[in-house]
Amino acid sequence: MTMQPTGDHRESDASTEQLKNDLRHLSQTVEELVKATADDSRGHISEARERAQQRLSETRAKLEARGEKAYESARDQMDCCDRYVRDNPWTSIGIGAGVGVVIGLLIGRR
Repeated sequence: MTMQPTGDHRESDASTEQLKNDLRHLSQTVEELVKATADDSRGHISEARERAQQRLSETRAKLEARGEKAYESARDQMDCCDRYVRDNPWTSIGIGAGVGVVIGLLIGRR
């Protein structure tokens, strides 16, 4: 059985690629700032510094948004799991017992 990527998975991959690009741009801007500082030309330094601050702020905002999204997703998954256990207590007990037996057998084989 082949698993197809879900919309959330594709969205996460795209978000990860965007984050990588943002970090790459931030890194390039910081390198420019370092090079401009070596010249000690005030015009170049202030311009590079402004770009670095802007990209740093943008990247920080994106990281915070991504963290919030991950937190929301984890919370939604926990709520869903909690509802399932409350709606199906005996099934949940059976699943837990089955997993415990499998883990016990795997540990016992060592």
